[in-house]
Amino acid sequence: MDPIEPELLSNGFAFRPGTAIHEWLGPGRPDWGRFAASWNTLGEDRHMADGGRYRRRRYAVFDVTGNDIVRAPHQPHFQAKTYNRSNGGLDRWFDPVVPEIGDHIIIRKLIERLTSIFTSLPAVESPSVSWHVELHQFRIEATANAVGLPTPEGAHRDGVDGAFVMLINRENVSSGITQVSDANGRSLGQFTLSQAGDAVFLDDKRVFHGVTPIEPLDPGRLAIRDVLVITFTRV
Repeated sequence: MDPIEPELLSNGFAFRPGTAIHEWLGPGRPDWGRFAASWNTLGEDRHMADGGRYRRRRYAVFDVTGNDIVRAPHQPHFQAKTYNRSNGGLDRWFDPVVPEIGDHIIIRKLIERLTSIFTSLPAVESPSVSWHVELHQFRIEATANAVGLPTPEGAHRDGVDGAFVMLINRENVSSGITQVSDANGRSLGQFTLSQAGDAVFLDDKRVFHGVTPIEPLDPGRLAIRDVLVITFTRV
């Protein structure tokens, strides 16, 4: 896969197709089916300020220094209202990522490679920095009577240093376009994560991102959009 760092430095984000991401991950890809199937066990997000029941998720935290990756005790997810005006400002407890996924070779390889990439960001001052890494498994659902909102807070930053979003599965979905903009709302690019493994790397200090609502292509069936989100914050 082409190096990510130059695009992050120049544009603040980089998109890569799933074929490139799978090659980048190397061995472990044959286990993708079991890995992706874990999204079928996500619990309901019970902290939606809009009362929506369209989002399911699991959550985990890792402490990372160099190649040392240690899963931290389960804890709440917190975002300031500055970054999440819809659901921020409180401790949100989600079901934990199950151990076999937290320890999965795909997760471990992603954290290792992302550590190297995000260490290159302009705001990161030291190559020996330690990271607070948050991992989110998301499923957004939509029906004929209710759209699903991947980012109910709209265009936003996550309040971290680097963020990675990878599509796991997409079934019967219309729209769900990822949009990237600068602090003034000027569009920097848009694309659709449509194939398993499609991913975007984000310099969260510099760019905003959001995803348009999803609806079912076939109104008689459920629409689902599964993504993995991993964020990195300097300790």
